[in-house]
Amino acid sequence: MSVPILPKIEKLRKEIRRQYEVADIISRNHRMQGLFSVLPDIAESPSTVLIEGESGTGKELFANAIHQLSPRRKKPFVAVNCGALPDTLLESELFGYKAGAFTDAKKDKPGRFAAAEGGTLFLDEIGDVSAAMQVRLLRFLQERIYEPLGSVQPVHANVRIVAATHQNLTSLVKEKTFREDLYYRINIVKLEIPPLRDRLEDIPLLVEHFVDRFNTLQGKEIMGVSDDALACLMSHDYPGNVRELENVIERAFILCRSGLIEREHLPSPICHQSTTGGGTDNLDSFKQMEASFLMSALRQHDWNRTETAKALGIHKTTLFRKIKALGLQVPRK
Repeated sequence: MSVPILPKIEKLRKEIRRQYEVADIISRNHRMQGLFSVLPDIAESPSTVLIEGESGTGKELFANAIHQLSPRRKKPFVAVNCGALPDTLLESELFGYKAGAFTDAKKDKPGRFAAAEGGTLFLDEIGDVSAAMQVRLLRFLQERIYEPLGSVQPVHANVRIVAATHQNLTSLVKEKTFREDLYYRINIVKLEIPPLRDRLEDIPLLVEHFVDRFNTLQGKEIMGVSDDALACLMSHDYPGNVRELENVIERAFILCRSGLIEREHLPSPICHQSTTGGGTDNLDSFKQMEASFLMSALRQHDWNRTETAKALGIHKTTLFRKIKALGLQVPRK
């Protein structure tokens, strides 16, 4: 008995996508692939890591991947958003407190450092912490000890720190709002996550990933997105990065009951054109988008077709065929 074609195609799609996936991070972009290649070595090291990138690029996913690939993987991974808490709350949240440390402290409460013992503590938005908190963090990184609020007894902790920020810490150091000594303590290994607008080749992979996820969560059978909708998605610059794309697909799932996600299921900022265009116009817009995307990728790689194909995750003959089909005039390197 023959195996149905659709499940075979779906299996093949998942196998291809797995080539570009590390933990829950999906990308075929050459810069992201470079990060993927060094993640195992970084994970094996006990060194502090600094992750820089715009909001929504997946900094916590990278932090989690470092933890999951490390010898600490069986211990806790604890995340704290330093920018979401005022300084007094952040201090007790991180270091805990002893009974009687303040009016409502009826009993001891361990902090996030204690919760992450043996594992990894992820300090998101570390650029937002106050000068006083920077001093306490610096002491921990230098001596591996901290003191809970209301205690005079230092506590030794076996915790790896992974810090992240959407800000440029080098600029903050120059402006004297971030301690230079703390910066050098956390900047032992730095990962810079590119924004989604600089890796548009990842959009089809990410869309497919989100469609699979929301099909599972919502019990639907959406097959994917139409060419016209994909053209809209790839023409957007995503100030909210991957998180914005995920939200767009989730919204489309609410409006699309079955079949393919179409242009009308996307929010108006994504598609500025009228939704009443015919099929030929839609095909033309998709070809224009594909041509623009390929020229941008070629330009990034100094018009080297082989390097461009490698970065896009396609065979070079496929790229040559697309260049010819779209009538692109590519300068020689």
